[in-house]
Amino acid sequence: MTETIGSFAALGDSFTEGLNDPRPDGGFRGWADRTAEALAAQNPGFRYANLAVRGKLVHHVLDEQVEPAILMSPELVSVAAGGNDLLRRADVDNLAELFDSGVAKLRAAGCRVMIFTGFDPCAFPVIRLLRGKIAAYNMHLRAIADERGCDLVDLWSMRMFRDPRAWSEDRLHLTGESHRRVALRACEVLGVPVQGDWRVPPPSADRQRWLTARREDLRWAREYALPWANRRLHHTSSGDGVPPKRPELLPVR
Repeated sequence: MTETIGSFAALGDSFTEGLNDPRPDGGFRGWADRTAEALAAQNPGFRYANLAVRGKLVHHVLDEQVEPAILMSPELVSVAAGGNDLLRRADVDNLAELFDSGVAKLRAAGCRVMIFTGFDPCAFPVIRLLRGKIAAYNMHLRAIADERGCDLVDLWSMRMFRDPRAWSEDRLHLTGESHRRVALRACEVLGVPVQGDWRVPPPSADRQRWLTARREDLRWAREYALPWANRRLHHTSSGDGVPPKRPELLPVR
């Protein structure tokens, strides 16, 4: 019988906050909320907190989220971070060392820790340039999971995310369906029974013609890449002033 998890705190950036998986109230749901719902179905007293905020770097997650999570004494903590750092050309080895220090603190506090590798970014031409660095970072994450005794959710091996349809228009955040599949994978790693299989491939689609694809590239650059670059020039973040959506361990309704 699977061990029941009584509490769960999710740490990280926009991936864990849930962008772009909209809720009817205008907020975001995401894989972490979906996983919490599955855990709550196994335990009526289950509690859940989500401290993740969009745009956060690894050092932000460590400085702003790890200690508050430890003070809550959750049984399970998820940590997913590093993508924003890699977009800023961070050194992979230093980044992994920093990430490991946060995981070590959580494990020393007695938390069960679940970490995530990065996705394979081959779906889009520009972001594909980071593929080597993401792969190297993933090897560090696998080593950390092995050494620290963490659960590992391998997003790189989920081939459906190599399909552009798995991503929102900004090419950085998942669709609601993709968040659902990540939740299924996370539950599988945790040993939580769920309905559905993340491996089911999406329906086949006709390939975009070359000219149409290039037009989409130009629109993406204008609407998403240029605003992102402008934030970097002004040293601002999409998460500035954004509070965690669930800063305390509370029951899941």
